[in-house]
Amino acid sequence: MGERLTFEEVYEKNFRYIYNVVYMRILHRETAEDITGEVFVRAWQHYDSYDPDIASAVTWLCAIANNEVKMYLRKASTTREIASDSLPEVEQENEAEKRTAAWAVNREVERILATLSEEERELISMRLAADLSFKEIAEVLGTTEKAATERYRRLLKKCRKLTEGEKLEDFL
Repeated sequence: MGERLTFEEVYEKNFRYIYNVVYMRILHRETAEDITGEVFVRAWQHYDSYDPDIASAVTWLCAIANNEVKMYLRKASTTREIASDSLPEVEQENEAEKRTAAWAVNREVERILATLSEEERELISMRLAADLSFKEIAEVLGTTEKAATERYRRLLKKCRKLTEGEKLEDFL
């Protein structure tokens, strides 16, 4: 039997996870923030119908996030939005000097994510950003645990192929 937390506890415990799930699918900071806000507004509006015996809070929130991202993508495909993150930013000299290999890795992760389909980003974000089990992922996707596990295994193989023969220095 699942423990029912207050909505504030659910929010505090899961906000960063849900933001990461959304960001990994959208790849735009401001939009991910807006969508994450919408996820928690919807969750708050329907919290009285949430049943912890059916799904964990993070699984429930991921399902809401999945719906919000799909609505955003449908709308964006008809309005041709341009992400402000795609515009070059002017950096201060000190900021440019502070960049480390970690930034290069982050750029490479974004490059890989950008090559994946929306469904693949959804799967990887649930596993890595939200830290969902394959059972929970299967619940969100409406599939079996075995199918979710196999899809994820194939996705990791694809990601490895995208980086074959490349070294960290290649991304600096």
